[in-house]
Amino acid sequence: MNAKGKYLILFALLCPVLLYAGVPGDNSHDPLAPILLWVTLILFAALVGRYLAQRFHQPAVLGELLMGVLLGNIFYYWGLPLATVLREGPAIFEIVRDMLAEVPLAQAVKNHISNPYSTQQLIAVLGGPHGLDLVKIGNILEVFSRYGVIFMLFMVGLESSMTELKHTGRESLQVAILGVITPILLGFVVAHLLMPESTYKVDLFVAATLAATSVGITARVLTEMKKLKTREARTILGAAMIDDILGLILLSIVSSLVTNETVDLTVILRIIISALLFFVAVLAIGPSILRMVVRFFNYFLEPWEVKLFSVFMFVMFLAWLATLVDLAAIIGAFCAGLILHDDFFLNKDQVVEEPSIKSLVAPLESILAPLFFILIGVQVKLESFLSWNVIILATGLIAAAIIGKLVSGLGGGKRDDRLLIGIGMMPRGEVGLVFASIGRSLNVISDDLFSAIILMVIVTTLLAPPLLKQRFKKKRKLKHAAHPK
Repeated sequence: MNAKGKYLILFALLCPVLLYAGVPGDNSHDPLAPILLWVTLILFAALVGRYLAQRFHQPAVLGELLMGVLLGNIFYYWGLPLATVLREGPAIFEIVRDMLAEVPLAQAVKNHISNPYSTQQLIAVLGGPHGLDLVKIGNILEVFSRYGVIFMLFMVGLESSMTELKHTGRESLQVAILGVITPILLGFVVAHLLMPESTYKVDLFVAATLAATSVGITARVLTEMKKLKTREARTILGAAMIDDILGLILLSIVSSLVTNETVDLTVILRIIISALLFFVAVLAIGPSILRMVVRFFNYFLEPWEVKLFSVFMFVMFLAWLATLVDLAAIIGAFCAGLILHDDFFLNKDQVVEEPSIKSLVAPLESILAPLFFILIGVQVKLESFLSWNVIILATGLIAAAIIGKLVSGLGGGKRDDRLLIGIGMMPRGEVGLVFASIGRSLNVISDDLFSAIILMVIVTTLLAPPLLKQRFKKKRKLKHAAHPK
């Protein structure tokens, strides 16, 4: 039997286990047992998705996301109770909060779930004998996935160090600014035209989601093609790093606007100033605080322990600090990544110690981040695409997302291949998914809009790598034609 057949058999054997695990009962005296099983099964599913993505030369995040979409919908239609709970995402926790405030179950569900059929199903599941167990499993999976997002954004920040940002050229800044402004304008217009009944807050959040760029996906393609040293690659990666910062500042501003019931110019200015002050204060004061912590830990911890505990605590502290000023926790984690580097842990006359920060934190991110992508995929309701309105909306968002980033290439230099730069800025990847999940948790993004945004992320992430490779090949042919040997 070939390897493909073995993987198919292994996947087929997994399905009954999932069905068995999805109905909590008195199968174990340990209440943690079903949670341990589900975390293991989700990680296995994520690895299968990653393997399939690699076989088709696609980013791992795409395989994990699509595996979540596939399994979530299959097991939902098979009647798996946990799938019914997980596909509603953060709304479940709002329902539980209402119930703790003595709101009846039926009313609590209706307050947060608009679809009548989904409402009926969820009431039946949560009102059943295992409703509390299902909520508990869903809650813990959500907590693990949020840790994964925090470490993922920390790693993004770590790859976008302040030292590298200082060396980005004028072209990178121009590309980044165009790459944020153009998708925002196009996204706002598309959302306003295709969703006339939505509020301006929804339109703003959609626009902010389109502004994101995934530096990791583009960097992977450029590395595979050995093109990291080209002018266009340096411009793209520099612009993507700046794009991440501008996008996260924008996310913090839009999130705060959404949570404020009354919005006027004073509120907008306060939100913008508080977000900018947080970035400036953290980047200015953070290194000094970190050095004090490192000096203290050096008295009684091994060098690798100093690095691990200092990094972990610093990331968690900044993530918590961000929430105090009404910013998303991922903003603090990203700032921690911008600040931290291995030089903080050097003693006098000592080279950089191993393991590096990246090698210490990467295992945590590798285990926890896939939980986030699987759960995001589970929340995509494929039945949404039975509506022409959703298909048209998704098409409009995809067009706005692609055109907006292609226009950003105009910020490149005269000697640059501007179309190539625009293509490199196209993939949304993990950053776009984080934006969408935050919008869902704030009850800004509906099920249909969420599905449309996820499809936009998938399409832009799928298109960018082959288009980049094709453009580089065409550029090489043109160069050979202009300068034949």
